Amino acid sequence: VQGVQQILDANPPTPGIGKTAPDITLNDPEGKEVKLSSLKGKYVLLDFWAAWCKPCRLENPTVVKNYKKYKKDNFTIYQVSLDNKKEDWVNAIKADDLEDWYHVSDLKYWQSEAAALYGVRQIPSNFLIDPEGKIIAINLRGHELGQKLSEIFGH
Repeated sequence: VQGVQQILDANPPTPGIGKTAPDITLNDPEGKEVKLSSLKGKYVLLDFWAAWCKPCRLENPTVVKNYKKYKKDNFTIYQVSLDNKKEDWVNAIKADDLEDWYHVSDLKYWQSEAAALYGVRQIPSNFLIDPEGKIIAINLRGHELGQKLSEIFGH
């Protein structure tokens, strides 16, 4: 049993659909602490990305488009960066027009505790969380994100 516990501690179970989203508390670029749980009551796209990740950067225009379409519908984004250089992270936020939502990071690259908590082994990775804090979809990319949001909000 002890061996099994050590394996579980080293590889915690990935939060799945229907499960409560584990809370994350990280700092934004200004050093202000932002808790994921502070967004309860909204639909939240928890999005793991990094400035150095080309697929992430290619996905960002889709994220921006969906945010602009659904922000009035109780939808927001909590974007966790796996960068290790603050300057790269902040410059990518500006360059990709991502300033309108929540950005957090511990600047620990792949040692990010938030990424470990969610079992993130590749980026981009995302989790759609409902207003009660439950995960309702995982890894919606491209048109799948818009499709799911359209189902939820009816437009």
